[in-house]
Amino acid sequence: MWCRQLLRSPLSLGPCSPFRAQSALAQLKDVLEGELEGIRGAGTWKSERVITSKQGPHIHVEGSRGDILNFCANNYLGLSSHPEVINAGLDTLEKYGAGLSSVRFICGTQNIHKDLEEKIAHFHRREDAILYASCFDANAGIFEALLTPEDAVLSDELNHASIIDGIRLCKANKYRYKHMDMQDLESKLQDAQKYRLRLVATDGAFSMDGDIAPLKEICNLSQKYNAIVFVDECHATGFLGPNGRGTDELLGVMDQVAIINSTLGKALGGAAGGYTTGPKALIDLLRQRSRPYLFSNSLPPAVVGCASKALDLLMENNAIAQSMAAKTTRFRSKMAAAGFTISGNNHPICPVMLGDARLASLMADDMLKKGIYVIGFSYPVVPKGKARIRVQISAVHSEEDIDRCVETFIEVGRKHGALP
Repeated sequence: MWCRQLLRSPLSLGPCSPFRAQSALAQLKDVLEGELEGIRGAGTWKSERVITSKQGPHIHVEGSRGDILNFCANNYLGLSSHPEVINAGLDTLEKYGAGLSSVRFICGTQNIHKDLEEKIAHFHRREDAILYASCFDANAGIFEALLTPEDAVLSDELNHASIIDGIRLCKANKYRYKHMDMQDLESKLQDAQKYRLRLVATDGAFSMDGDIAPLKEICNLSQKYNAIVFVDECHATGFLGPNGRGTDELLGVMDQVAIINSTLGKALGGAAGGYTTGPKALIDLLRQRSRPYLFSNSLPPAVVGCASKALDLLMENNAIAQSMAAKTTRFRSKMAAAGFTISGNNHPICPVMLGDARLASLMADDMLKKGIYVIGFSYPVVPKGKARIRVQISAVHSEEDIDRCVETFIEVGRKHGALP
């Protein structure tokens, strides 16, 4: 009897009541299931294929038989599984341990961290550099630390999500200019003259479309309107330019780009890590104010060792970076000759434009069944009506690999009506 009375009591629905908590959790579950069902219904659900081997041009995939050709990794130079890079990581792991269990300013800075920062600055021909856990963190940490309500930041509308999020965190006055539209950028630079500092932020190479920012024109406008140029080089470092230094080297404006953010997680070993490189005063300020740097553990020693060796290999011999151009041209020209539309401008990111999201997904699935690993991209990752399969060429792809990929695209494209 008393149990029934207790259960009916208003006290049982108090703020600490398990019944109230259960109701809140049930409500949360309903909300989450609704969100997930919306993603499925929109056809934008992202499944994760499971790789059971090292990263490389040839991989093994759970549920698929035999050798699979991988054409969608950011492993531009093929260094993710390079034996010297792996051995460097093992050696560093043995000597310096698994991690620092600390942020940099407490007890998380080893000599290898300082050596890698110096090497990065030397590679980019800048004064100094600072390491982050990722380039996403580097982008999240720079704008808030550098810019105030007295300043302005002007961002390309198709910049990477990490740049967009980083800019959202800062208190500067925000302008978004049309993608690579210099007339629109100039108009916004004119309006931004009333502010103390003006910073133009752009990707060097845009990862979804494979196009390259017009840095010469951006730098010319920035000089005209006294603005600072910031470039995210994640999809350029290591393989664009005569020595792989990126789009600023490719386009001859290294002395006009003030700040570079980039990654160690793509061409330079593929493990993790990002960085900012630029004026020493800026790097010093970031060490004092950049929140992702101040409140994140130091980059693990093995990752530092791998990235350092990758940079050594690149600086010793740029032949591997130079091999990218011919392989990229081979794929693009053969696909265009077959009747496909390939977006971008001679970048190893080669988006095969299909338009329809379902078509892109079905073709990517059939490509895997035939031994080619590619992924379809659709809204909201890319605009509606611009679904594509993004192919990425690596220096370690052979000509035979590339030709087989093209032949499979032709076969699958004809099956699904993407080609006549």
